[in-house]
Formats: sequence, structure tokens, C-alpha cells
Amino acid sequence: MADEFDVIVIGGGPAGENVVDRAVRGGLTAALVEERLAGGECSYWACVPSKALLRPIDLAAEVSRVPGMSLGPIDVAAVLARRDEAVSNYDDAGQVRWIESVPAELVRGHGRLDGQKRVRVTTDDGERVLTARHAVVLATGSVPQVPGVPGLAEAAPWTSHEVTAAKEIPERLAVLGGGVVACEMAQAMHGLGARETTLLVRGGGLLSRMEPFAGELLAEAFAEAGIDVRLRTGIERVERPEPGGKVTVHLSDGTLLEADELLVATGRRAATRDIGLDTVGLPAGEPVEVDDSMRATAVGDGWLYAVGDVNGRVLLTHMGKYQARVCGDVIAARARGDELPAMRDLADAYGSPQVVFTDPQICAVGRTERMAREDGFRYRVVDYDMGAVTGAYLLGDGYRGKARAVVDEDRKVLLGVTFAGPGAAELLHAATIAVTAEVPLDRLWHAVPSFPTVSEIWLRLLETYGL
Repeated sequence: MADEFDVIVIGGGPAGENVVDRAVRGGLTAALVEERLAGGECSYWACVPSKALLRPIDLAAEVSRVPGMSLGPIDVAAVLARRDEAVSNYDDAGQVRWIESVPAELVRGHGRLDGQKRVRVTTDDGERVLTARHAVVLATGSVPQVPGVPGLAEAAPWTSHEVTAAKEIPERLAVLGGGVVACEMAQAMHGLGARETTLLVRGGGLLSRMEPFAGELLAEAFAEAGIDVRLRTGIERVERPEPGGKVTVHLSDGTLLEADELLVATGRRAATRDIGLDTVGLPAGEPVEVDDSMRATAVGDGWLYAVGDVNGRVLLTHMGKYQARVCGDVIAARARGDELPAMRDLADAYGSPQVVFTDPQICAVGRTERMAREDGFRYRVVDYDMGAVTGAYLLGDGYRGKARAVVDEDRKVLLGVTFAGPGAAELLHAATIAVTAEVPLDRLWHAVPSFPTVSEIWLRLLETYGL
């Protein structure tokens, strides 16, 4: 017999949970299908554990900049124990209780679409068929990509999953990639004991999707810490004769690099290869294209939705949750026959905020200069040295940072803002409000920052612009 619900969500991570929550608030019944742990990748193998590992590194760096302060060696065992506590020791009982309190039904197993409004779930006890009265939502997230380098897959490299769950810190770590995961985990592992940490970056800089100065500042910090960053470096092949043994990386310049572990952090792909997309006429393995209500555009009758990484819009947990809130509200409104809520797609299009939790922290919202140019805006770039602000000096000696605002010269609003510096993440939400709400600069001038805080950078940026 088929079980029937108003809404069925495949994927129990933060995005899937938020769809269920909003749909039930709207008066609908819901089932949440999850194969692994309720709470998803972010809770156990990504955002939460990575930040638990990075926090001691960040704090140690902060203390070292303050005269009269000192900090002993990091207790690695205690850090790993706190990481385990942060992920509830990989036990999702608390998440299960929350799902049941919504209330929604958690269905354990691998869910696949099985035609219109049908989901077939493979469970430990066999199969269970679920049908939806109104909607099925895909929230299966993304998975790490491993390049097709000869010998790489056979070498059993770490991905974000393994590095955030590490039980021991390797003495020698090679990192393939120069993006967020590569940079964060290189610094975390190095600070916790990976004394020989090497980043192998194909491109010409770190964090290539952000403003160039951000990656340059981070590269300088890495060099000072003893992290070896090798730009424009490719890999020819990888060898690991014995499982768990040393890894030998053959580089494109003809040299060899030996390591105890190799972390591959070269991007992620939508987890859509085995969720039954072919049963509804969609190509497996590709992101599911959606409109601003998160409804799949290529499926008739408007019953299929996709939120989070699986739709390929913005691969960030908080943006997946944002999309999920929009999606759940829309499904409930359509089910009731109500007027649809206003599409709140501004964050996806213009204001996706992101923080790289390294030291220095890198954070940005909206467009970079390159994006503004490519999008055809008449813009102006305003830069300011964050270390010149009194509040930054008071945080410690040697504070280095930079702020950039990209201004739409026709409308006199911010297109994007980037901060790079210690503790800069706490400045980001003010920038997110300014960008997404399109606050006019002459109005923003009256938002007076407190003295002496680093947020005085807002005043300096506006003064530099000419206000």
C-alpha cells in the first residue's frame, strides 16, 4: 500500500528540514526521506564540524596579536572531542525528535522518484512507496567531485567528509584545490599538527570567485604560517601502493610530492545521479533547473520542486534554507488556493552572503568588481585599508585587512561588498542588508557606526566615495 502525504521531501539536510517545517506551518502533512543522518551533510561532515576545527586556530591567532597575552599549545585531542560533541557524536536522535515535533514523518532509506508524485524508498526492511497529494521536493544536496586523474580515486583520497571527521591529524597533508574547503581545511589541519601542508592550485590564486585581494591576503597569511601554496600546479597521477600508506603525487612540473593524506577539494556536483530523475523526464546527474518559487521548470503540472545545492543556484547551506522557506510557503499557498506569497528571490540573485572562516576571515555579499563589469553596470570601486581603522588596531598588533565596495553609479546603491581581515565575518550581515535592500548611499550615510569598532569601516568607505 502506498502512504500518502501532502508533501514528500527527499533529503533530510537543513534545506529539506526547512521545507517540511514551512509546509506543515501552512497546514499540510509531510514526510521527510533521509538515507543517512537526519540533519544532513552540513550538520555532520561540513559546516558545523569544520568550524569547530577552525575556531581554535582563529582564537590562537587572535590572542597572538595582543601584547601581554599568550596561549599554550592547542590540545588537539580536546579539539577533536569538541568537534565530536558539535556533531552530536554522529547521532541524529535530537534531529529526529525535532522532525517528529514539527510534526512530520521521517522515513529512513534511499528515496527515488517513481513517476508523477510518487517516491519509492528502499529501506532496511524492503521498499515503501509514498505518494504526494501536492508536491515532491528534492533536497538531496551535493557531493564532492574527484577529478579523473590517473590513480587518484584508487588512492582513497580524503574529501570534505573525511577531513572534517578526522580522528588523527596527518603529519604531511597535500590539498588539491584553492577554494573554500581547501583553504579552510588546510589551515585547520596545519594548525592542529599537519606540519607539512601543501596546497596544489591549478589556477593563479586562492578563492578565485572572490575579489583577488582576498586570496592574496590569505596566501600571505598561509606563507607566514608555513603552509606551502603552489599556484598554477597540476597533477599528472597519484600513487598509493598500500591502503593507508604514503601518497605520492606526480606534479605537472615533473616533481614529486609525498604526503600521508591527500585532500581533494575541487568542487561539488548536484547529488542527482540516483534519485529517479529519468522517471520524470529529467537527465540524471544534472542540477534541477527551477524558477523563483523553486518549482522545476521542465516538469509538467508543477508538482516537483528542488531546493539547495541540488538546483545549482547557490551552493551554500544558508541559501538552501532560504530557498526552502520560500518553497514551503509557496507549496502551502498553492495547496490552499491562496494568492502566492511575493517571490523573495533577491538573495539568490543579488545578495548571497558567504564567509570563509580562515584567519584572516574572508566574507562577501553581492557582486565582485568582475561580476559588475560582466553584468554591464556603470560602477565604481571603493577600497579602504581595514587596518587603518582604530577598532582594528585595538584588536591587536599587525592587523591586516581590506574592504571593497562596488557601487552602482546610476542608482547610487551597493552592488557588492567584500571584507578580508581578522574577525571580519561579523561585518557581513550589515553589508547583506545594504545590498539586498538596495539602501541608497545617502541614506546609508546616516547609519552611524560605533566608535571604536571595526564597523567604522563603513564610514571610511562612504567618505572615500565622497559622501
